[in-house]
Amino acid sequence: MDQAPGNPQGPQDQGHQDARALPTCYRHPDRETGVRCTRCERPICPECMISASVGFQCPECVRAGSGTGHAPSASQPRTLAGGTVTADPRLVTKILIGLNLAVFLVQLSVGDRFTDRFDLIGRAYVPLLGSVEGVAEGQWYRMLTVMFLHGSYIHILFNMLSLWWIGGPLEAALGRARYLALYFVSGLAGSALTYLVAAPNQPSLGASGAIFGLFGATAVLMRRLNYDMRPVIALLVINLIFTFGWSNIAWQAHIGGLVGGVVVGYAMVHAPRERRDLIQYGVCAVVLAAVVVATLVRTAQLT
Repeated sequence: MDQAPGNPQGPQDQGHQDARALPTCYRHPDRETGVRCTRCERPICPECMISASVGFQCPECVRAGSGTGHAPSASQPRTLAGGTVTADPRLVTKILIGLNLAVFLVQLSVGDRFTDRFDLIGRAYVPLLGSVEGVAEGQWYRMLTVMFLHGSYIHILFNMLSLWWIGGPLEAALGRARYLALYFVSGLAGSALTYLVAAPNQPSLGASGAIFGLFGATAVLMRRLNYDMRPVIALLVINLIFTFGWSNIAWQAHIGGLVGGVVVGYAMVHAPRERRDLIQYGVCAVVLAAVVVATLVRTAQLT
């Protein structure tokens, strides 16, 4: 990564420099960073980094145009993963949170009859619906709708806070389309592992599979930027402890989403520029193919 130019320093000067704390991002003063905008040379954190032809630029320099006298649209800036830079880098995250909250309000208004119709269940008789329900009965939509259902106020509060804290910066780094692909592929991977491993009459619900996918992709991104991995690893370990230490948590969704997020996230941030789209969306397609295969195998077992 490029750094601001400076005069050569002797050993004593270098020692004084190393002793000083890292500068803080000019847009987020609470975040230390060793990266500077290649145009204005102000320090910027990962959320503010926008991939340029050389190094990274800050949002203000990107909005100001290409710096070559051309219109800003003549050289459209891209995120680290090749996505389009947008005015609101958290828009998709806000929409996802809004959808989850809206569905939760419907759950509270309609009751268990609504939840039982859209949660993830392999194959079982559901008394409220008066029939045998489940993915094995051809209700594949349950693998997607389960990602927007929650079982309690604590459940949705924890998931939405995690989505805001982890998803927002990740959306800014990947771009909207790649972020959405990561979110839904991770969520479906979590649903597939749950359907494949869990008891067929055990219902599950929640956005945790997708959110664990965001955790995995965040770890990959921080590794790519050579940032301190300890905070995200500590947070992930704490979540895994809750996953396996709490009896009512579907660990299969968490692990499936985490694995899917790591795989897709690695493709998003490490794909070579000349074949970026092919590799990124190709890996998403491969993970989705694995989801389909796992679903078909489990359906054959249950029918």
